[in-house]
Amino acid sequence: MRLVKRGEIVEDPFLHVIDDAPVPERGPVIVAAGRLIADAEGFARRADPTGVVWPNNRRIDELAPYLDRLALVALVFPSFRDGRAYSQARQLRENHRFPGELRATGQILRDQFVFLLRAGFDAFEVSKDADAAVFADVLRRYSVFYQPAADRRQTALRARLAVGTDRASVTMEEADR
Repeated sequence: MRLVKRGEIVEDPFLHVIDDAPVPERGPVIVAAGRLIADAEGFARRADPTGVVWPNNRRIDELAPYLDRLALVALVFPSFRDGRAYSQARQLRENHRFPGELRATGQILRDQFVFLLRAGFDAFEVSKDADAAVFADVLRRYSVFYQPAADRRQTALRARLAVGTDRASVTMEEADR
């Protein structure tokens, strides 16, 4: 899998630890949800970052007590038609104010990339090399959005109001004269 972050294809610093494998003492790790919950105190004592793979059939409220100890939450898209991880991402960003890395993993398509960004994802595990390059390019392509979203980007209206050039209100005032 290729990892796309901040518009770049990067090496993943996190080691994916399978359920029965020992967790290394050093280095960032990603573990399954069940393993994190079963040994939450053990993972809290680790000096290095910990991440969790959170399935889309579990409630985010179950994860909430551990969020302050996590550097990364990877949300799973088991099928490109299953959008529950979008809702989970928005809950993490908007309701729980999760500041860490929010990673999309599983069956994600290049057509979904902008929507993933807007839902609050900032890292993407991409299976095809060609898709990874497209994902990296899309981040640079779109810079203005009309709707507010979980990514907290400034909307076009707010940007215009911030510089005092709201063309819609100028046009309305001119029409009133």
